[in-house]
Amino acid sequence: MTAETSQTLDRGLRVLKLLADTDHGLTVTELSNKLGVNRTVVYRLLATLEQHALVRRDLGGRARVGLGVLRLGRQVHPLVREAALPALRSLAEDIGATAHLTLVDGADALAVAVVEPTWTDYHVAYRAGFRHPLDRGAAGRAILAARHKGADEPGYTLTHGELEAGASGAAAPLLGVTGVEGSVGVVMLADAVPERVGPRVVDAAREVAEALR
Repeated sequence: MTAETSQTLDRGLRVLKLLADTDHGLTVTELSNKLGVNRTVVYRLLATLEQHALVRRDLGGRARVGLGVLRLGRQVHPLVREAALPALRSLAEDIGATAHLTLVDGADALAVAVVEPTWTDYHVAYRAGFRHPLDRGAAGRAILAARHKGADEPGYTLTHGELEAGASGAAAPLLGVTGVEGSVGVVMLADAVPERVGPRVVDAAREVAEALR
């Protein structure tokens, strides 16, 4: 802690992070032990966070992340989309295919930004808000592959016909962006993805990741 920071705010944010990392909630005693502060301080922190709906406590007294966090989270997508658009435009124009940024939303892959090429005669219609299971389509499969391979191994995933007949996709995961799990990719009407597309998608994913850091 430095003179310019707030100890109380720091503790409150640490409470939210601890609760976000557990599916079963934490008791006051557990939070007290993890934070290294007494129970009175924890009670005050939880009471304040509850007033803002950022924390809720169940009948057993275990604290969990509250629904107020969702209201804050809704503002994340526009910020992420704005940061990603330059790289997506460049990718779409370079490849001549619809480019997209996809984020994890529960068990689904959710397209939050889409850019279509301006010079092609036809391209796949792919809209922001489109969602599909993570285990179908290049965007979701790239995210799952990154989970298994780790955050330091760039690569890309290719698929054909999994979401739309006759369409092929290529996607690469976003790496090294704290709090964001997603991928950048393209979808095109083709039987196979041209060889140069995969590495180009990896480059675009790297550009987006850098813009979000």
